[in-house]
Formats: sequence, C-alpha cells, structure tokens
Amino acid sequence: MSLSPAQSPVNLYCSEVADLSDRIPFPYLDSSDDDECFILRLFDSELDGMLGSERLPVLPDGVRGRRDVVNWMLKVHSYYNFRPETAYLSVTYLDRFLCIYDLPQGKEWSLQLLSVACISLAAKMEETTVPLLLDLQVMEPRFLFTAMTVQKMELLVMAVLKWRLRVVTPFSFLDYFISKIPCFSSQFHNFSNVSDLILSSCQVMDHLDFLPSSIAAAALLWVTGKNVDDQTLEHFHRRVHKEMVKRCHYLIKQSMCSMRQVKRQRLEPVPASPDGVLDADISESCGELKCGGEDSKSGLDQKNDIGL
Repeated sequence: MSLSPAQSPVNLYCSEVADLSDRIPFPYLDSSDDDECFILRLFDSELDGMLGSERLPVLPDGVRGRRDVVNWMLKVHSYYNFRPETAYLSVTYLDRFLCIYDLPQGKEWSLQLLSVACISLAAKMEETTVPLLLDLQVMEPRFLFTAMTVQKMELLVMAVLKWRLRVVTPFSFLDYFISKIPCFSSQFHNFSNVSDLILSSCQVMDHLDFLPSSIAAAALLWVTGKNVDDQTLEHFHRRVHKEMVKRCHYLIKQSMCSMRQVKRQRLEPVPASPDGVLDADISESCGELKCGGEDSKSGLDQKNDIGL
C-alpha cells in the first residue's frame, strides 16, 4: 500500500533545527567512559528514574487483569521479535502509570488501551522499525482501538509520566555483571535465558519494588545457580543493594514455583485425593496471582471515560 504525501515519513519531522549543545548525556550511549565511570552513572540513573521519589512506587493492589494484559503484551513482543528492552519498558510504563493514575472503574477496555499505548511508546524508544498502531493489536486482544484513540492515550501516558520515558533497565547491567564474575565471563551462553527470566517475572511480581540492578543480579544468579550471599554479590559492585537482590531472588524462586505448578496442573488434572488437595495448596503458597476478567471480545472503539 503506497503512502499519500500527508503520510510520507518526511512529514513526521518538525522544521526546527535541534540545538544539541545542552543535550543531557545518557550513560550507556558514551562508549569512551571506562567501566567504573560507566557503571556509576548507570547506578545514578536508575535512582533518578524512579519517578523522582525517595521510595520506589508501589503498584496498587487489586488492579484487575494486569497479569492477563502483561501476558498479552509479551506475546506481541514475541510476535514482532522486539528487543527485550522494549518488552521491559512497555511493562514499566504500564505499572508506573497505574501507580499514579486511576483508571475508570468498571471499564475493562481501559487497561487494554493503556497496554497498546505502552507497547507503542516502548517500541518507538527502542526499535528501528515500529508497526502501525492497528498492526500492534495482534494475538487476539479483547478490544480493538483506532489509531487516533491510541495516540490520545499515548499523550496521556507521557503526560502522567512527565515525559520521563528513557529509563535504565536490568539489561543495562547484565554485560557488566557478567564480566565481573570470572566463571561467567569466560563462557556464558545463557544471556537469552536471563532475559526470558526477567521478562517472565514481570507477569507475577511487582518489579517496581526493585532497582533494575537488583533484578539483573538476582536473575543472573538464579540462571547460573549461584548462591545469593554477600561474598558473591560483592563481585558485582559495591553499590548493588544486597538485601534487595536477596528479596528479588526469593520472589523469582516463588514465581518459578508458581509457573511450574500451573503447567503441571494444566498437563495433569489434580486428583480428588489428599495429595491433590496438597498440590493445590502448594500452588497457592507459591504465590500464583489470579486475575479477573471475562473472555468476551469487542471490536468497538471505546471513548472518553479516561479523558481522551
């Protein structure tokens, strides 16, 4: 399909000449920094990216359907083969927005609309090629929205987040952490496993409770089977929050337990016996999250209950 002149990419650019003299440098774009300076700037940036508050934001309890919508978002990222950073950013935008802005009650489509906007914004930040807004809505979403509606939601997300879309992710720390552990740097072929673990953990735990460096360290230790002790953590960096890494590692362990129990129950029906009851109790104790929501679909484009 050919583009009309109004749709030509050249028209997406403004006519102003950018003044880069006062541009704020971002840590991992400057390759001339040595390792120590580089990592120190990363640690500083991860603190600056926490919504400007002294404590980490807490995701409100009872956000219905979050796990389902995050699962859908990760399917979209897999479908388009987006970078892991894109997937993590989109979920981060979603959770940061929900920490600040209350979606209208009883409007289940609003969470789906938010997820589409967050995927689009993250892709624009990280990817070189971004699908059209309608094309992003693949993998059988419950609701479909016009491009104009998604664009309005994008503006709302950016306004609520105060346009702070460039944030440090756990993936920013992985290469450095791997290089600091001798047994890692010589032969480490599990980078994709660490990335998959970080992304899958977003479905079952509130990653805003943890600094990106703590998530990176915990995921790396889990995949490699290393002990989570102070001596091992010292190898990463002195500024790694040891207690936070330990808490994150414990939650990863719980989430992996939960996922294994769910898969086991899907493959093997739980028998009506004391053992079956015990298995169900174990599944609950592992911290499985339960989400509400109906399975009905709608092709209607919902309107202005969010203020769009």
